[in-house]
Amino acid sequence: MTDSPVIKRKNGTKTSAFGVAGRYGHDSTRFYSGRLYEGLTKKTQVRYEENPLPASAENKIFCKSSESMDELPDKSVHLMVTSPPYNVGKLYDQDLTLAEYRSLIKGVMKEVYRVLVPGGRVCFNVANLGRRPYLPIDAFITEDMLSAGFLMRGQIIWDKESSATGSTAWGSWLSPANPTLRDIHEYILVFSKDMYSRPRIEGRSSTITKDEFLEYTKSIWKFSAESARKVGHPAPFPVELPQRCMELYTYSNEVILDPFMGSGTTALAARKSKRRFVGYEIDQKYCDIANRRLKPLDEEQSTLTLLGGATK
Repeated sequence: MTDSPVIKRKNGTKTSAFGVAGRYGHDSTRFYSGRLYEGLTKKTQVRYEENPLPASAENKIFCKSSESMDELPDKSVHLMVTSPPYNVGKLYDQDLTLAEYRSLIKGVMKEVYRVLVPGGRVCFNVANLGRRPYLPIDAFITEDMLSAGFLMRGQIIWDKESSATGSTAWGSWLSPANPTLRDIHEYILVFSKDMYSRPRIEGRSSTITKDEFLEYTKSIWKFSAESARKVGHPAPFPVELPQRCMELYTYSNEVILDPFMGSGTTALAARKSKRRFVGYEIDQKYCDIANRRLKPLDEEQSTLTLLGGATK
């Protein structure tokens, strides 16, 4: 005897042994209570609370390590979005072993967990590295984030094909001897703290449009990469990446954290999206570049304030 695709009930549907299309009033308890989910971090029933971000940290980039974010209270950040250093010999990288690199990221993520509000989200942009052997950085970070107690929400593939360079790193040309895959994508790993949803606080609003929501909830995003020469940083991501994350996962005027701020792209996206930001960057050169990129927006905001047209 085989299960029917959907077990109908007056109040909706329930999951069968196979996937189903019906989603209205869908009860997935049977699936999530199965043994497949044994041992994984589960959502926690916690009371939602948040603490205000101090004025001394608002829209500020601290030129120091994010392994200690003493400037930030517990539960004061709504979204972390970042791209970590890749440890591949660029000028701003340290020459760390894989174990040391993972330890660095885990130390920073411990602080991120502390400062996130319940239900706060993490968007982690990563690229995998090497070929001999291939290093699945996304898999390592996912494992470490789950071990730290984060709930994984999904994985977005950033398709960069429209701006991919004419790479000729084919390995063995036209031969199965040793062909090499040429990456034209990166990942955005999405997590949350304690629970899956967040309440909307009075005075804050969603700023995403219908068309944007339909596009951003797809698991593949297509837009061009950023020019390293133009920005002055060896591995910048485009403003569109953090801006999409902010529109999808936060309300207006909420706090965005980037613990590896680099050249300030996340800060730029936050200002353009009417969010507040706080960031950390260990290299003074990139702190200066970030502040220089923000200066026109700061001047524009000051002008609006003088004219009485500033908005939060």
